[in-house]
Amino acid sequence: IIILISYFAFGEYRDSKKIKISDSFNSITINYSESNKQKTAEDLIEIVKEKNPTYSPLSLYFIIDNKLINEKNKINELFDVIIEETSLDKEIKNLNIYKKALYNANDSNESDLLNILNPLIKSESLWKSHALYLMAEFFYSKNEMQKSKEFFNKIIELKNSNPQIKLEAQKRLQRDF
Repeated sequence: IIILISYFAFGEYRDSKKIKISDSFNSITINYSESNKQKTAEDLIEIVKEKNPTYSPLSLYFIIDNKLINEKNKINELFDVIIEETSLDKEIKNLNIYKKALYNANDSNESDLLNILNPLIKSESLWKSHALYLMAEFFYSKNEMQKSKEFFNKIIELKNSNPQIKLEAQKRLQRDF
């Protein structure tokens, strides 16, 4: 009987915690304004640290979209909490890895960007073609045409490549190489 009661009590505790985080997120985002930017950022960081699979990523996206934090290192730390410490579905985790790479793409060097994207590039994730395309475009923007061409070709050769990305890679190869 004690085990049964404990099981249901724990379930109730978990559910109430989810509701509390949900209410908190909704309240914070609804009450957001330019005048309370700092407080909003602090509160959303706390939600990220709760490692909730739904509201932690949403909090980070809200922070980024509204430019509540301008320090790349702090944003990357929050991405790491989401990617490494939050219990997420595998493809949702991969999506967050891709978003982290997108966030860092303009200011990163080749090795940093590859380090971020390596889990996708070495996997069979549905985000793999996206990661390859980002690297191809990165090298293209740096005028490193041979490396860019290699990544575009990897997209073409990929079995489960996103059809739209595959088409864009084919167009780019025909047009520019």
